[in-house]
Amino acid sequence: MYIVSQPKRLSDGRNQALSKEEAAFFPPGYFRFLQQFGEGTYRGWMNVNLPDTEVLQPFAEYDLWEHDAGSPITQQQIGQCVAIGTTVDGDFLAVHLQTDQLLWLPRHAERLKALSLQGQKQEDEEMYARVLDEIYRQVYGSDQEGAVYYEPWSETRSHLFLRLPPMQDGISLPELAGMCQEAFLPDLVLENEYLCKLFYQQLGGHVRFNYANRQEVAVMYEEDAEQTFAVMKQWLLSKGCEV
Repeated sequence: MYIVSQPKRLSDGRNQALSKEEAAFFPPGYFRFLQQFGEGTYRGWMNVNLPDTEVLQPFAEYDLWEHDAGSPITQQQIGQCVAIGTTVDGDFLAVHLQTDQLLWLPRHAERLKALSLQGQKQEDEEMYARVLDEIYRQVYGSDQEGAVYYEPWSETRSHLFLRLPPMQDGISLPELAGMCQEAFLPDLVLENEYLCKLFYQQLGGHVRFNYANRQEVAVMYEEDAEQTFAVMKQWLLSKGCEV
């Protein structure tokens, strides 16, 4: 698994709080993952959070999901759930300690889903990455495509947005992405029909080419990577990009 920037490990106080949690009720590798890499976003999809006992309490009062004999928990039990993650689309991943269930609370669907992780026993930080991949398969019915990476959250990350204006006989955004790969050899590449992300350890982030709108370029970088960022910014400007 590629780590985008230096992991922001948990404070001693948060580590002590985690040690008091009953690990048997949580997915395999969850605590080890947090202790090793800190909170962040996995594969641009799942936000990995510390256990949160409060965020779902108000949802017990809302009729957001259908509840019948086949529901894994009742509407009132939603308030007892401990949230451990959210997707970038607003779905919740949670555990219900009283029934020992891992639950999926979807934002755009009417039924809660109990997730099964039989056979997941190995206990290491990489285990939780595999657990998240299995959850993705169960929820969406397919494997997630592209590179496996984790982006720790950082208070020192900065960004710059640029635009490659359309010009007659000018270079396209995919062509610019290819030129950037040749000029600055990336440590990891994620590319599909919608975007291209070039990851750089020296940058502590990535350069993103938004193929969907054909113009946007974004540079995500750590504040201590100013020199590397300045070189890349100047190169992008020299190829026709505008701030």
